[in-house]
Amino acid sequence: MLSRFLMAAGILAGAVWTLIAAPAETTARWRVLYFYDELQSSLVINDFKFMTAERGIAAGFLVDHKGKIKATAITSNDGGAHWTLVPLKEVPLSVFFLDENRGWMVGDKFVWSSADGGRTWIKLSQLDDAVRVYFANPDHGWAVGEQKTVYETTDGGKAWKPVPAAAQPDSTAERTVYNWIDFANPKVGIITGWNQPPGRTSSGLPEWMNPDSTRFRKETPRVSIFLQTRDSGKTWDPTTGSLFGHVTCVRLSPAGFGLGLIEFSEAFEWPSEVFRIDWTTGKSQRVFREKGRLITDAALPPTGPAYLAGIEKMDKLSDSPVPGKLKVMKSDDWSNWQEMEVDYRATAHRALLSAVSDRNIWVATDTGMILKLAAPK
Repeated sequence: MLSRFLMAAGILAGAVWTLIAAPAETTARWRVLYFYDELQSSLVINDFKFMTAERGIAAGFLVDHKGKIKATAITSNDGGAHWTLVPLKEVPLSVFFLDENRGWMVGDKFVWSSADGGRTWIKLSQLDDAVRVYFANPDHGWAVGEQKTVYETTDGGKAWKPVPAAAQPDSTAERTVYNWIDFANPKVGIITGWNQPPGRTSSGLPEWMNPDSTRFRKETPRVSIFLQTRDSGKTWDPTTGSLFGHVTCVRLSPAGFGLGLIEFSEAFEWPSEVFRIDWTTGKSQRVFREKGRLITDAALPPTGPAYLAGIEKMDKLSDSPVPGKLKVMKSDDWSNWQEMEVDYRATAHRALLSAVSDRNIWVATDTGMILKLAAPK
């Protein structure tokens, strides 16, 4: 599923475009900084973060031609121009960094800590149902995950205790996951989750092996859960609502707004929708959706436009084995989104954005490519 296909016609077209357009380039474009392109293995990036304009990390795993997996991260100290492979002891699901050195990694079973920007990791604690962490300072943090669990730590991740508010919504634990956490400022934060509807009987085959089945499976409403705090996590207020799709990403800005991303997992008219959130009033407004665009991440630099990243979606399969072309959009007014120029070789199942400033923005693909937004010449 990680194979990359570069057709001769595509290569020729790209070469011609470079010859014609490069001398007269007047717009910003996304240029490839790194591409893992080994014949015997592929790099899958699960999470991606630049802590400063120079220091960055992409975490995931290598898979060889026999299907053997090796947990791996790559780190950069020069803005992404060069990357170093870092072997890991567990496949990472996500990473969080408080600054350029202090970070945490969530694996399948354990939470890990780094004090050197992700070059080395120390096992902290076992937390096999966590998928993501967020830390307000080196000691105080939260973990969200499966089985309707939210945990809190006050010693940097060594010990965790359940957050009682997470259990309050009316949903079954085995079908409920909390998947995202973000803070707008030291006091205001949000945790999102959802309750997965009971599955239908299937043959056990991947959806792409039985595409006709998607004609009969339609997206159904599910319970979406939101835990909100306005007192630095001392208390969390749970609310629920019935929504099509599920919230996969929320980016909050200290300026009073944010972006929320909803993805649809079954046959639906749109692959995803993006909403503008006013976290001071609780109001939201849809600002983007297109039938041929699956958005998988959003970025809000401290200044400048907002960005969306995803792929060109040519089918309605939720787990298509064929990656789509990388697509990145930007908007200054949240309503008119401009599609940006991206290197023609970039394809992905999912794309991840990381923005340090309006001049330092990167996008990574789960297929092992990292690009940076380059200013026009």
